[in-house]
Amino acid sequence: MKNVAVIGAGTMGNGIAHAFAQSGFRVQLIDVNEIALKKGIETITNNLNRMVSKETITEAQKEETLSNISTFTNITEGVEYASLVVEAATENIDLKLKIFKQLDEACPEGTILATNTSSISITQIASVTSRPDHVIGMHFMNPVPIMKLVEIIRGYNTSDEVTKTIMDLSKTLGKIPVEVNDYPGFVANRILMPMLNESIETLYNGVAGVYEIDTVMKLGMAHPMGPLQLADFIGLDVCLSILNVMYEGFKNPKYAPCPLLVNMVRAGKLGVKSGEGFYDYSESKKAEKVAKQFVK
Repeated sequence: MKNVAVIGAGTMGNGIAHAFAQSGFRVQLIDVNEIALKKGIETITNNLNRMVSKETITEAQKEETLSNISTFTNITEGVEYASLVVEAATENIDLKLKIFKQLDEACPEGTILATNTSSISITQIASVTSRPDHVIGMHFMNPVPIMKLVEIIRGYNTSDEVTKTIMDLSKTLGKIPVEVNDYPGFVANRILMPMLNESIETLYNGVAGVYEIDTVMKLGMAHPMGPLQLADFIGLDVCLSILNVMYEGFKNPKYAPCPLLVNMVRAGKLGVKSGEGFYDYSESKKAEKVAKQFVK
């Protein structure tokens, strides 16, 4: 398995492509948007440059990594020789189902189809293909080149052979794979998202401000990043999408998104990616200006 296609050149997609390419795989990075592809390669290059400056890798290793990546705007062309495809598109069920239908038609018979979804059912995604035994979840953590964990999610029909292959493959990337079962949110987000949502509720109810909530969790619970800052980093739209999937999946009100989160996403305040969320990133990357207008 030396040819890996990655669908989506955004934050997760370019990080996944980086990880595979640095481990010696030939990577076909695919995105329908030429600008997104260019930006993805620029991000990978910048990250590699930082690794060179820190002497984590050599200049030769950087160049070899970049040479392992080719870009495509056409899915059919990009996956023609892929042994594995990792889909890292937007966390939208309709989009993912559409992509997997297309992948099923375009990929060789034995190609494993993986999704980087952080919450959507692997079984549901697999149901639109003719190879549900070859569909699996590979939930990487952000930033992908640094974070060690990969959640490996088995769908209802995922075979033992495919699961073992992906577990072993994750280890070759220097990752630590953990096998989990296919329920909304899996493990990471089933635990993380309610915590982030409760932090937003705490702000919404006027218990404390953004800085105070994050400081309590950083100093009191030894979290490297406060929950509201982390939500900004993940993307408030992504948090909302995951909570909605969990709420729909479990029908449990504890997963219902906080009204403040819903309104911020409607207002386009998505966190780091939009320049403003719970913190204002437009003037300073230190994230110390609180978006006070969102406090109830």
